[in-house]
Amino acid sequence: MFSDFLHFSSFFSQLLVFDFTFFAVQNTPEVTVLQRFTGLLRRCIDDYNMIEDGETIAVGVSGGKDSLALLCSLAALRRYYPKKFGLHAVTLSMGFEGMDFSPVADLCRDLDVPYTVRESGLKNVIFEERREKNPCALCAKMRRGILHDVIKELGIKKIALGHHYDDAVETFLLSLFYEGRISCFMPVTYMSRADVTQIRPMLYVSENTVKSLAERYRLPVVKNPCPMDETSRRHEIKALAAELSQRYPDLKSKVFGAMQRLPLEGWEPAEYARRPLP
Repeated sequence: MFSDFLHFSSFFSQLLVFDFTFFAVQNTPEVTVLQRFTGLLRRCIDDYNMIEDGETIAVGVSGGKDSLALLCSLAALRRYYPKKFGLHAVTLSMGFEGMDFSPVADLCRDLDVPYTVRESGLKNVIFEERREKNPCALCAKMRRGILHDVIKELGIKKIALGHHYDDAVETFLLSLFYEGRISCFMPVTYMSRADVTQIRPMLYVSENTVKSLAERYRLPVVKNPCPMDETSRRHEIKALAAELSQRYPDLKSKVFGAMQRLPLEGWEPAEYARRPLP
């Protein structure tokens, strides 16, 4: 199923060893999708010094398009990136019925990436035992804690998360509208209590670019049956941002640029001149 992705990622990786001038590449649809995605990923990693030579990076894989695209792009990047690094995919199963991660395991095997699935039972804790009215914050906190425990058991101290450009803008707006704060998650975050570093290499990649990659290579997206999916405050902000963008097409780029120029804590990139926008 994924042979076309593996074949092309190998071709593209060899190409970039000799020439990192992306726009000199033949302009075919498959070149354009992976070229743009991996180029933006690398620039974000370089701008925020996300990867150190010789380390192993866990990739949080929920089964959604974002985390699968991140996994595939990092697997392609490691072929030619000057700093050598390893990968280990990690999935935290929430306990929802019908979530089959075996296609994700097949993808990881094809990408030559070790894969660990941890059963958590969080669905029962959050929706049946705690019966939280607004469960998203608690769920995120508990998932983060379990993921950190899993990767530490694996001897890993860094995890890559699949937040993209649109997620960053929407999180900024969410904090502003609902909390009255100028805030957003950081590109690189050291969690001192857990002794784990979180990195977000897809912050220069738009959601549309993620969708294009997932569709082009038929990534095995696992549907999320969470009852809060598309009903949370984050979904409201996403809809609002989409509506405002129809009137103000450069809204998201202005917000994202402001976050870097202010800058928010941890958001100043190493080289402004190289900062691309989706």
